[in-house]
Amino acid sequence: MRSKLNIYFTFIVMLMLGSGCKSSKTEKKINKTFDTSFYNNQFTGFLVYNPKTKDTIYQHHAGKYFTPASNTKIFTLYTALNLLPHSIPAFKYAVKNDTLTIVATGNPAFLHTYFKDSTALNMAKHYKHINIVDQNLTDDKFGPGWAWEDYDTYFSAERSAFPTYGNVVTISNLDSLIATPRVFKNDIVITSNNKRRAFNDNTFFYKQNTIDSVEIPMVINRMTSEKIWADLLPNKVSFTNNIPSALKTVYSIPSDSLYKRMMHESDNFLAEQMLIMASSTLSDTLSSGKVRTFILKNQLKTLSEKPRWVDGSGLSRYNLFTPKSFVHVLSNLYEAFPKNRLFNLFPAGGASGTLKKWYAGDNEPYIYAKSGTVGNNYALSGYLITNKGETLIFSFMNNHYTKPTSEVKQNMQSIFEWLRDTY
Repeated sequence: MRSKLNIYFTFIVMLMLGSGCKSSKTEKKINKTFDTSFYNNQFTGFLVYNPKTKDTIYQHHAGKYFTPASNTKIFTLYTALNLLPHSIPAFKYAVKNDTLTIVATGNPAFLHTYFKDSTALNMAKHYKHINIVDQNLTDDKFGPGWAWEDYDTYFSAERSAFPTYGNVVTISNLDSLIATPRVFKNDIVITSNNKRRAFNDNTFFYKQNTIDSVEIPMVINRMTSEKIWADLLPNKVSFTNNIPSALKTVYSIPSDSLYKRMMHESDNFLAEQMLIMASSTLSDTLSSGKVRTFILKNQLKTLSEKPRWVDGSGLSRYNLFTPKSFVHVLSNLYEAFPKNRLFNLFPAGGASGTLKKWYAGDNEPYIYAKSGTVGNNYALSGYLITNKGETLIFSFMNNHYTKPTSEVKQNMQSIFEWLRDTY
């Protein structure tokens, strides 16, 4: 009996010593990298965690706050996965006699050029009168801290309660100019102007000799909505602020298709609308601020460092998150959802989305993560698969560097490959 106990004790000690040696080796290797001159004039945070053993493998400024850029979308994904069902809530509705009242839920897929969700339009065709409630959003059209000069860029589409066509006008030049939605064709001006739209007006500029399609954000207001719906359902649509009681919900496209597009393309519009749509599960009044507060007070109440979380996309430099916070959320996701489903939602290194040109594996991807880039800041948080089949969860954040972002990525990739090959 004693010999068996001795063998068992020896085995446990060997495991502990092996783990300790491995952690010590990792710490020395990464510390040596961070001690080089490359990292002298920037702020860097890094945390690596093993969810199987519950061990912190390495940490460097893991509790410090950083500008996360699009890493913020990890929190948005977490919110959506916790609050939204398997199919997105396209809209809420009530019927009285021959009148259908549609209440907006923030659904970004309606008539979107990629998703082509026409659920609301198909249902509305069967009624004589349509009332639309689309003023139930408390958020401003732009998030706090967004760059005002980006108003005409595709990645800065306005937020709204009832988006149509992704809240952008898509202009193509084939044999002639084609506008989607078509009601804005006469609002396009051929010009040499570098701006793509008038500052606060739906006059769109298309450069001479352009052959590529361009997406230009619309100015979203009641006039815009009336113009689009008058074309979709002539003489049938009115707008109201009165929300009926006893609403029912109609669902449309699979939620994962929306999540994957948001994460792989780092789509800011989808991220913003996803938080708004999540808020529709809490109330008929839409508010991304309320849903962020709800998640932090409930599902994420055990976060050790509460983030300053001001939008869904990460466009705002007001956002502040720690590597610990990202690893916490990524760990929760890893425990709650099947690995195949979860990893499918994240870009794969060397294979898909924003990581297609970086962090490639030898035969298959070993990094599944979300990147975040805004001037002089780059972050990457997600999952790393080692050669031994271990899944590690990490968050690597770089702020205020003046070197090319490609050099920052190269240094990160060296560390990731070392972890993959040696852990």
